[in-house]
Amino acid sequence: MNLPIAKETVKNLLAEKDIANVARATIRQQVAITTGLEQLSGEKFVHLEIGVPGIPASKVGTDAQKQAIDNGVATIYPIISGLPELKDNASQFIKAFLDIDIAPKCIIPTVGSMQGSFNLILECSQLDENKDTILFINPGFPPQMLQAKILGAKQACFDIYNYRGDKLEAKLEEFLSTGKIAAIVYSNPNNPAWYCLTEQELQVVAKMADKYDAIVIEDLAYFCMDFRKELSKPFEPPYQSTVAKYTDRYILMMSGSKIFSYAGERIAIVAFSNKMFDREYPRLRQLYGLGKMGDNYVLTYLYAASSGTSHSAQYALSAMMKAAVEGKFDFVKTISEYGRRAKVAKEIFDRNGFSIVYDKDGDVKLADGFYFTIGYQGMDSEQLLTGLLRCGISAMALDTTGSSQPGIRACVSTLSTDDDMKALDERLALFVKLQNEES
Repeated sequence: MNLPIAKETVKNLLAEKDIANVARATIRQQVAITTGLEQLSGEKFVHLEIGVPGIPASKVGTDAQKQAIDNGVATIYPIISGLPELKDNASQFIKAFLDIDIAPKCIIPTVGSMQGSFNLILECSQLDENKDTILFINPGFPPQMLQAKILGAKQACFDIYNYRGDKLEAKLEEFLSTGKIAAIVYSNPNNPAWYCLTEQELQVVAKMADKYDAIVIEDLAYFCMDFRKELSKPFEPPYQSTVAKYTDRYILMMSGSKIFSYAGERIAIVAFSNKMFDREYPRLRQLYGLGKMGDNYVLTYLYAASSGTSHSAQYALSAMMKAAVEGKFDFVKTISEYGRRAKVAKEIFDRNGFSIVYDKDGDVKLADGFYFTIGYQGMDSEQLLTGLLRCGISAMALDTTGSSQPGIRACVSTLSTDDDMKALDERLALFVKLQNEES
């Protein structure tokens, strides 16, 4: 079967996978759809759907992990609160690249940021009986919203598209003034839209968190990947932007998956502000006998969930952070390859008549990075994604991310060669030809 794939073929496969609307498919469902269409068509797809690292894992990390295994750590349970040297090096890493002081005791390793956010959402929803809702600033990472649903935590959300800059404060006031919001969750840079909250917007988030005693959970999965700035110099400005500059009601999540290409080892840290780690909550003490937020996070939730994080992977993360702080490992230079790929891919989409959906931070053009968002001439997400699938391109619809805008998220991690870019160009040209023929 040659491309384009018949509409009926796509329709039948979706029915077989029990997917009513391809624009509402989860990322794993999207992978299953793509795999099925590749088998039916005999064509290898251009994969833009899943955010897997497209750069080899850091040798600094793999060498340290191998050494740790050779030294016998695989036999020993890790300390639940984290390897002491990792906590120390992570504290220095945060100081070097965020210019924020967080004590080592307040930094906890987790099984990826997925485990980190799962347990943070759970804990925040139990701090105060009157605060039972998690507010997501969307578009966002769909699994985090799924986590809240699984945990039975109430959710609120809004698409930031129409609420940038001066409009953000009133929108946050609308939600937080109810007194129900326990925590505010967002990623920065953003997955999927790759916008970065401006310093003004971060100050607004901090102001609202302080006014209504809400906790800000800031996901820094794409740490230092705003390539418009020179963020590679430890202990030198400019630094990675963060709400932690403006409030102490914050918890940061930092993953090794993308910044160190260490996704396979499922290693991350959760960094509580010094104030939040030691803050006493009567309801936690009532429920679990531990009143301090940090202690409860470690000794209740993480203990019950996994009894700690991969011992050897902690040595890897520790070594990578230490080398970065010492200026021996320029991780920003390594991952800036994603910015190069995005620039080329965006030019290809533009040449074929597509447009960027989330395109600016204030009046500044969006950075080139791991993701970007694409729309096409009035098509809704289902129409666009179906058309791209027929032409051998897989992506993720913005509908699944809490966005109110039609379009798709494109990830550049698999676009590693000139041939990959050529294939993208050819498939998009086929898509345009198909739309012209069928309109």
